[in-house]
Amino acid sequence: MIEKLELKIKRLSGLFDDVDLPAYATPEAAGMDIRAAIESEYTLRPGEFGLIPTNISVEIPTGYEIQVRPRSGLAAKHGVTILNAPGTIDSDYRGEVKIILINHGKEAFVIKRGDRIAQLVLSKVYHASLVEVDDLNLTSRNEGGFGHTGRA
Repeated sequence: MIEKLELKIKRLSGLFDDVDLPAYATPEAAGMDIRAAIESEYTLRPGEFGLIPTNISVEIPTGYEIQVRPRSGLAAKHGVTILNAPGTIDSDYRGEVKIILINHGKEAFVIKRGDRIAQLVLSKVYHASLVEVDDLNLTSRNEGGFGHTGRA
């Protein structure tokens, strides 16, 4: 069973009432699709990034964050993704949610009013209590870094 938590959402302007609020596409989807609230088409040329408005702000419960994640279809079909994936919206932020999209594709990508541009995932936040030590426990990997296993 999926636990539900209330998330307060506010439209910032009546100019975009026709743009759907974020919503889950299926009953078991982890992320809510969020849509572009733009007046006219916005073109991202190859290699360009842009800040896309959504006309919403949210009141995230303390102890949670919203992660902004790419939509797999945009990435697979067009090379369009989130520049800072996953982005984080902190529970104390009340400004407009904006999405930083980047076009890694070979062709210009046109964003239209109401297009689904990203996913929002509500996630629990844990704060770490840092403990400074002189040594860490050894593991079989230890300091083996990028590519140390020889596997692709």
